[in-house]
Amino acid sequence: MSNHLAAFAAVFAALFAAHSVGDHWVQTHTQALGKGAPTTAGRLACLRHVATLTATKAAALAALALIAGLTVLPLPLLAGLGVDALSHYWADRRTTLARLAERIGKRGFYQLGAPRPGHDDAPHLGTGAYALDQSWHIGWLFITALIITA
Repeated sequence: MSNHLAAFAAVFAALFAAHSVGDHWVQTHTQALGKGAPTTAGRLACLRHVATLTATKAAALAALALIAGLTVLPLPLLAGLGVDALSHYWADRRTTLARLAERIGKRGFYQLGAPRPGHDDAPHLGTGAYALDQSWHIGWLFITALIITA
């Protein structure tokens, strides 16, 4: 395996792990509930979430560089994390991802498992919106790893 391929795999793995931690453990309850609101407060909640998420990813990459001796160039690192942050913010504003799902024929899947008024639904078991959100982010993690290791 080439060093470039190994670097890509390690960077993707670090980003993937950091994404899961940052998106679920580091994100505050207030950010999670407010980031999709069509208000200034909603935009700021989303910005705060993306800032802490990006810091979590940067810390994971720093640990990888320190422990594994990975060398990452500053410009590709900043470009990659910037692209990832923008893509994450875009999707987490919620209406944007919902509109994309609608346009490509995924509205039904997006709405799968969403709470319905008057029903005892269990959205904590997973929703289509959550699945599409996470797959969007993971796809961008792949692109981010490509940029960082290019």
